[in-house]
Amino acid sequence: MKRLELFVEGVILASRWLLVVFYVGLAIALALYAISFGYKLWEFTSHLFAFDESESILKMLGLIDAALIASLVVMVIISGYENYVSRFDESDAVHWLGEIDAGTLKIKVASTIVAISSIHLLQIFLNVEKYSGDKLMWYTLIHIAFVTSALFLAYIDRVAALTKSIAKAKPAAPKE
Repeated sequence: MKRLELFVEGVILASRWLLVVFYVGLAIALALYAISFGYKLWEFTSHLFAFDESESILKMLGLIDAALIASLVVMVIISGYENYVSRFDESDAVHWLGEIDAGTLKIKVASTIVAISSIHLLQIFLNVEKYSGDKLMWYTLIHIAFVTSALFLAYIDRVAALTKSIAKAKPAAPKE
């Protein structure tokens, strides 16, 4: 029975390597997104003097949005691999790796989503005449839901960290 248990545990532990397929897939998607970003940048620069100020702002917000999304993908790839698959051999290459655990990653992802949502909402408000009152309300409510979720995640992480630090600081009860 112990051999079966060890075999099952080995299979379960080895299954983490299946995540590599997802991380490589995300890297390929990121490369394709970089091509899309290059096209948007080329379009912006080649028509720069044809745009008015609000169109230029909208184009730049689109580029900022793309950069945030790309950063989010990189963060998920690197920290996900580090946390769930295997440690990187050269930890000096990405010095922040040891600082990002699953809880921190969730908060970073949530805050990046809030930033992306903020940019989208700003783009909508710069074109407010194109949207009905109902759509504006829904976009705003969805953004508020993202903000609220991020705040709750941060709060939960903070409480968990405080609980952990209190548990470490608490002296062990004497054995009788």
